[in-house]
Amino acid sequence: MNNEQPLVADLFDMPATSDLTLRCTNLRTLNGKRPVFADDQDSIFFFPWILIRFVEILPASQDGGDGKALVRAGAHGGNGTTSAEDESELEIDEDFLKRIRDI
Repeated sequence: MNNEQPLVADLFDMPATSDLTLRCTNLRTLNGKRPVFADDQDSIFFFPWILIRFVEILPASQDGGDGKALVRAGAHGGNGTTSAEDESELEIDEDFLKRIRDI
C-alpha cells in the first residue's frame, strides 16, 4: 500500500479489471506478524485500488487448490516459469531496496 510496509494476504479470487477494491484475508507483514490495524487474522479486508501501488501474485501460490492465492509486494514478471537466466534477473539488490525504503 502507499506509504506502508509491504503486506502479504490471501486472495479470494484473482483481481479483475472491473474491481474497485482488492478483497483479501489473513493479512500479515513480510515477517509473518499481524499488522497493528488488523484485529483478527480471519477478518476480511477491502482495500481500494487507489491505496495500492502494485500486487504480486506468486505463480506457485496459484497451485494450492484452496482457492486462495498468496499476494506479496515485490516486482515479478513472466509467465510463471523461470530459467537460470531469469533467476539471475530476479536477484534482489539490497542497496536498491534500502534506497526504496528510505524514500
